[in-house]
Amino acid sequence: MMTIQPPLVITIILNTSRREDSLANLASLAGSDYPNMRTLVLDNASIDRSVEAIRSSYPAVEVIQLDQNLGYAGNNNVGIQAALTRGADWIFVLNEDTVLAPDCLTRLVEVGESDPRIGIVGPMVYHHDEPDVIQSAGGRLDHSWRAWHLAQNEPDQGQYNRPHPVDWISGCAIMVRRTMIDQVGALDERFFYYWEETEWCLRAKEHGWMILHIPLAKLWHKGVRRNYQPGPNVTYYSTRNRFLMLSKHKAPWVAWMVAWGQILRTLVSWSVKPKWRVMRNHKIAMWQGTLDFLKHRWGMRAQ
Repeated sequence: MMTIQPPLVITIILNTSRREDSLANLASLAGSDYPNMRTLVLDNASIDRSVEAIRSSYPAVEVIQLDQNLGYAGNNNVGIQAALTRGADWIFVLNEDTVLAPDCLTRLVEVGESDPRIGIVGPMVYHHDEPDVIQSAGGRLDHSWRAWHLAQNEPDQGQYNRPHPVDWISGCAIMVRRTMIDQVGALDERFFYYWEETEWCLRAKEHGWMILHIPLAKLWHKGVRRNYQPGPNVTYYSTRNRFLMLSKHKAPWVAWMVAWGQILRTLVSWSVKPKWRVMRNHKIAMWQGTLDFLKHRWGMRAQ
C-alpha cells in the first residue's frame, strides 16, 4: 500500500553571530514531531564560529553563507528561493532567537492544509522570559493602517484558542505556502528590515489568500521583551517603510493623514520639549527615514 508523504516544510533561519541562540533554535527543531522537514541556515558573515558549531552539532542542516547583507527581507529571500528550488511545499521563515514546541510545525501544517485558500499561517508567540505571556496572537491593521499585535503582553488565559483570521503574522515565525509565493512573490527587498512581513501579508490578502493565526502552535521569542526599547535604526526603518507600504498599496487618504500627523507631532515634541532631548538620535533617524522615503532611497540605511 502506497504511503502518502506529508507536505515538505523547509525552515529557513537567518543567523548573524548568534551561535547559542541558533543552536537552541535548532535543538527545538530537532525535537519536532513533524515527519517531513528540512532546515536551511543562512549565515550573515558571523564572527563567532556559528557555522562550525552548527555543522558540527547538526550535520543534516544545510548552511548557506551569504555574500552580502541584504537585510531581513533580502537575506531571507535567498533562503526562500533555495527552499523553492529544493521542492518545499511550505516555507517557514524563522528567527534564530526562537524556541518551538515539539508539535508547533505539525499544528501549523495541519491547519494550513485544511483549505487551499490559506496562504500564510503563524504560531502563538510568547515572550521567552515570560513563557505564559503573549507577544503576538497575530496582527491587525486598523482603518488608518496602524499595525498592532493582538493580545500583546497579556497572560494567556485562552482568549485565543482556535485558528482565526488576521491581517498579518509576526515576522519572527511566518509559514507560507509555496503556491502563494508563486503568485505574489517573495519579500519586497526595498524594505530591508521592518514592515516587510506586514506588506507581504497585505499583498497576499489582496490576491485572495487567507492568513490564519494558530494558537495551539506555540513558540517562544527572545528578541522582544515587555520593556523592549528599539534603537534609532528601528525608528528609521519603521518611518520610511510605513510610508513605503502606504504608497505601494495605495492606502486611503485617512491613513496618510494619520501617518504624517504622527510623524510631525513626534518630531515637534522631540525638538521642543526638554525632556525628550535624549531622543535626539531617534529624531535624526525619523527625519532621515522621512526624507529617504520622499527621495525613494531604499535598502540599508546610509550611515
